[in-house]
Amino acid sequence: MLPASASLPYDQKLALLREQLASMDGAVVAFSAGVDSTALLHACRATLDDRVVAVTADSPSLPRSELEEARTLAETIGARHYVLTTDELSRDGYRENAGDRCYHCKKELFVRVAERRAEIAPRGWDVVYGAIVDDLGDHRPGQTAAREHDVRAPLIDAGFGKDDVRRYARDASLSVADKPSFACLSSRVPYGDRIDRKMLSQIEQAEAVMRARGFQQFRVRHHGRLARVEVAPAELERAFAMREALGRDLQACGYTFVALDVFGYRSGGMNAMLSSDH
Repeated sequence: MLPASASLPYDQKLALLREQLASMDGAVVAFSAGVDSTALLHACRATLDDRVVAVTADSPSLPRSELEEARTLAETIGARHYVLTTDELSRDGYRENAGDRCYHCKKELFVRVAERRAEIAPRGWDVVYGAIVDDLGDHRPGQTAAREHDVRAPLIDAGFGKDDVRRYARDASLSVADKPSFACLSSRVPYGDRIDRKMLSQIEQAEAVMRARGFQQFRVRHHGRLARVEVAPAELERAFAMREALGRDLQACGYTFVALDVFGYRSGGMNAMLSSDH
C-alpha cells in the first residue's frame, strides 16, 4: 500500500524528506550509483553535511563500470565513500536463485555493514537505502531484508516515486538524472538457474558490448548458451539493423546463440517467471 505522502505535491514531499533526514544523527547510505540512491545520498549530504557516508557493495554482480561511477558520484557530491566487499555468492539462497534472491543479496550487505560498523560510521547513524514508492507494487524481497535489519527508506516515507527522484536529480544537476534503470547482473538469469562468478562475468562482458555499441536501455538475459537481448522499444529498429554485428560480438563473449527480444526491454522481465500464468 502506498504511503499517504505519495499523493502530496513535489515541494511538500521534498520538505518531508528534508525534515526526516534532519532528525537523524547521521546516515549510512546504501549506494549503488543509480538515480534513486544518488538522489538520496545528495539529500543526506545537503541536510546532514559530513554526517553521511555512502557504502557501495562490491561483488561479482556489480559491473566495474558501475563501481567507478559510484566513486565518481560520491566524490562529486562530497560524501565519504566506503567500498565494502560482499560475497552473496557464498550464500546458498543466493546461488540457488529462487524468487527470493534479492533478499539474500540485501541481507549480505546489511550484515556486512553491521560487522564493519566501527570502521564505517557511529552506531547512532541510521542505515538508509533508496527504495521508492514504485518499488512497493513489484516483487522486491530485498525490502524484507531491510525491515529485518531496521534499514530505513526515507524516499518511500516522503512519498517519492521515480518521477520525483529524477526531478530532484535534475534540480541538483546530478549526472544520473536520466540514467536508465539498472539492476545487479544476477537479475539477467532466469529464476531457478544457479548463479556463479563465470556466468556473471560473461553477462558483464556482453552488456559492455551493448554499451559500446551505443545502446542506452538494455539487458542481456542469460539462458545458458543463448543470450536474449532486450533493448528499449525506441532502439529496437537499430538493434535489428545491426543484428549480425551484435550476434558476432555476443558470440565472442561465449554465447552460441543470440536472440533479439521483439517485445523490447521491460523492467523486472524475469519476474514473469514467478507467476503461475507464465
